[in-house]
Amino acid sequence: MRNMKIEKAEKLGLCFGVRRAIKLLKEAATKYGEIETLGPVAHNRLLVEDLANLGVKPISHLDQAQGRILAITTHGTSPAVLSEIKTRRIRVIDTTCPIVRKAQNAARELSEAGFDVIIFGDAEHSEVKGLLGWAADKGMAALDIKQIARTVKTSSRLGIISQTTQTQPAFMEFVREVMGQVGPEIEEIRLVNTLCQVTQSQQEAALALARKSQLMIVIGGSNSANTRHLVEICSALVETHSVETADEVKSSWLARKRQIGITAGASTPDEAVEELIDKLRSL
Repeated sequence: MRNMKIEKAEKLGLCFGVRRAIKLLKEAATKYGEIETLGPVAHNRLLVEDLANLGVKPISHLDQAQGRILAITTHGTSPAVLSEIKTRRIRVIDTTCPIVRKAQNAARELSEAGFDVIIFGDAEHSEVKGLLGWAADKGMAALDIKQIARTVKTSSRLGIISQTTQTQPAFMEFVREVMGQVGPEIEEIRLVNTLCQVTQSQQEAALALARKSQLMIVIGGSNSANTRHLVEICSALVETHSVETADEVKSSWLARKRQIGITAGASTPDEAVEELIDKLRSL
């Protein structure tokens, strides 16, 4: 094992959107004491637990709000939820990622211009639920064209955007499939690139490292979309394992491995990455 090389992806871990949210929440907790967030600030258990220790407590539904200060998470939310919060006279701390905000604006503008809005993404993901809200009654979300093929065929104007953390190849393949479904009645298709470039650069860096590694370890939240995509793209090239914490690493993974690559989801704390490296060195 002395010859084992451990290398981090050139770009990995906490993105600027999550770092910005952490900063805003810590400042708010210092100023107001305990505050609540509508859902976890990001999909990483360690990060959520660290913030909870500072007084930042997630709730799953607006009806659970106990205090007078509520934070919107990096994934954003819908106009209807924002309106309800205002009605309840609750003060809002908005940590919506600026990239997600761009996607929300795109959904709203397409809807207002009369387009049916297709969102390439997981309909159950909190970011996508918010985007559907901004698209009003003209939005639909899917990862498989079969789910929306009938609507696509009957639309005259289509606008297509993406959940920000999807991969570019998957998004472009989805767009090609939509184009294949479009009938002669279609008047206009408008495509807006709402993919997060930070996430894309992390995926590209992970791919580059996977190509020269014998093993890839991806550390991040088990319910994190961008972490899952990192696992998917690395798995296509090399043996890849996903962990939430360093304690989940198994020594058997390292057998006869000399080149080990590490990458991390966009909501993974820096400390978690360093703990993973220490764990690997100890083995």
